[in-house]
Amino acid sequence: MQLLLFLNFIIPFVMILVGTIMRYHKASFDNTKNGYSTPQSRKSQEHFDYAQKIAPKIFIITGIITWAVELVCNMIMIKLSISEGVAVIIGNIVGSVCLFWAFIKTEHEIRKHFEREV
Repeated sequence: MQLLLFLNFIIPFVMILVGTIMRYHKASFDNTKNGYSTPQSRKSQEHFDYAQKIAPKIFIITGIITWAVELVCNMIMIKLSISEGVAVIIGNIVGSVCLFWAFIKTEHEIRKHFEREV
């Protein structure tokens, strides 16, 4: 069972990896296929630059927190002898919620930053 639970760490690993790549490989406003590119972040060059500044940090921190939560959840599920399938589904739900939260947090921070400037 323990080996299958490593699947629960895919989402946190990808979040940390993507955050690290975004941190060291700066995106350009002209290319919509790289960096943190959402309608909110593409409103202007300033929006885009600010999104590229904050998104890596949010994704790395959220990935680390998600990894820790997944670790605790996995240990609890092993202790309670929960079936592998259910444990992986629970892990995917936790990871997905945290991933969506990272996007929501980034969008909120962009809006908040530019509302103050107006």
